[in-house]
Parts: sequence; structure tokens; C-alpha cells
Amino acid sequence: MRRPLVRVRSVVVTGCSTGIGRSTARCLRQRGWRVIPTARKPEDLESLRADGFEPLRLDVADETSVAEAAREVLERLRDGVGGVVNNAGVGVGGAVEDLSREALRWQFEVNVFGLVDFTNRLLPAMRAQGWGRIVNVSSVLGRVVTPMVGAYCASKFALEALSDAWRVELWNTGIGVCLIEPGPIESAFRRNAAETSAKLLDPARSRFGDEIRREIERRRTDPPSRRSWMWPPETVARAIAHALESSRPCRRYPVTWPAWAGALAACWAPAAWLDWIHRRGLASR
Repeated sequence: MRRPLVRVRSVVVTGCSTGIGRSTARCLRQRGWRVIPTARKPEDLESLRADGFEPLRLDVADETSVAEAAREVLERLRDGVGGVVNNAGVGVGGAVEDLSREALRWQFEVNVFGLVDFTNRLLPAMRAQGWGRIVNVSSVLGRVVTPMVGAYCASKFALEALSDAWRVELWNTGIGVCLIEPGPIESAFRRNAAETSAKLLDPARSRFGDEIRREIERRRTDPPSRRSWMWPPETVARAIAHALESSRPCRRYPVTWPAWAGALAACWAPAAWLDWIHRRGLASR
């Protein structure tokens, strides 16, 4: 079914503190969209105001915050909700055996449960108007798994599955559902993930303790030699803009060559071959 173009260029973008979210908000504003960016921390909300936006506080891990933010979005966008870009997310590292229930719950509260809750609260309005777009920012790690980030991969695999289900369930409503699958992107996400892992993991109790410490330190520092092969967040923003504006949006948008390679590997690479590559990578860290 051919999806109609979004009739009102109004969109809410979650997780706009830095990186992909902030770049997407700026990109869409430049293209004529009315953008409601969200953030959790007061200082990030102030930064968005200084950038000329009217931001909205949203903590996707807090059900009350999600409900209040959804009501505010519907109040502000009385002419219609043209799109929802679900970008807010966190990354919890560590071996699966080291993950506490708290750590695993936190990973899914932010990347899955809160995202679904927020979107579902806006869906009735979008369905009633008969048009709109849902754009979910996933990852190449929603297609292939790497060791020591199993919780993050699991949350993105879940988001991919839920997005596929949404897309089919909404096929005749005029609402399109797209997935954005970035690879390595230059942003604060890696450093934030390091701080999250440092809070939720205890390297002293893990047989991968040295590996966890090295990875946390590497993500905190992000040396220029590592950043040189990352793509800027603006490339993801442009993919999101296409997903919102195109009359025939793609179901999935891999961004960066590693993301395309991951998509191909998920379809064609033997599992034994992928296991061998990941074992060698784990041993070399």
C-alpha cells in the first residue's frame, strides 16, 4: 500500500540532549518541520531552549513522565501529530552472566517499554487523523549480536520485532513504521553507556573483569583514532528525514558501511562464522 505523505509537518523527537537526537531536531527544523524535542535532564532542556526549541521533559523509564509528555504533545499538536521519532536510548554493557535483574530491567525500560508506551499513547490520534509516521532508532546491533553488549543487543532485537509487528498491524491506517539502523556514529552515546555500565556492573565479581574495565575506560576516552571511522550524527538525521517525508519510505535504513555489512551478515553469514569472529575479537581486547 502506498503511504500518503505526512500532511502536517509536526514531529516529536525523543532523546535530544546530544548526538543523533539533537542533529535530527535541527535537521527537521531546517526542512520546515515543527519539532518538539525531548530530554530528561534540566540542563539539557535549557540547552535546547537556548537552541531555539520549545522542548519537553520526558524520562521514558518513568511511566508518569511518559503519560504527561504524551498529553502535552497532543495538546501542542492539535493540528495533527505528523511523526514520532523514538531516539532516546541507553546501553548497558557486560557479559550476560554479570547482568543483574536491575541492569536488564533498566535496559529494557528505556529502549523498549518506555518507547512502546509513549508511542501507543499517541497512536489513537494518528489513527484518527489517518496519517503519520513512526520512526524507531534501532542499531546494527539489532541485526547482529556482539559479546559484552548482550543486553543492548537484546533490547534492539526486541525493538526490531515490535516495529515489524507495528508496521503490519498499521498497514491500512495511513501510518508508516520505519527502522533506522546506525552503525558507529560520533556522539556521546558511548561515553554515556560507559557511565551506565560503571554504575550497574561490578568488575571485581566478573570473570570478564579486566575486559569490562578496559571497555568502560575506552568508551569514556573515545580517542581520536577511534572516532576517525565514525560517521557524524547528521547522516542519521538525513535518513530519519527521508523516513518521515518519503511517500515510499524504506522499512529499514542502515547507516554506515558496518550497518550495511551487519544487515548482510544477518541474512547470509553462517552462525558458526560469526561466532568465530566474535570469539577472536573478545580474546584480543
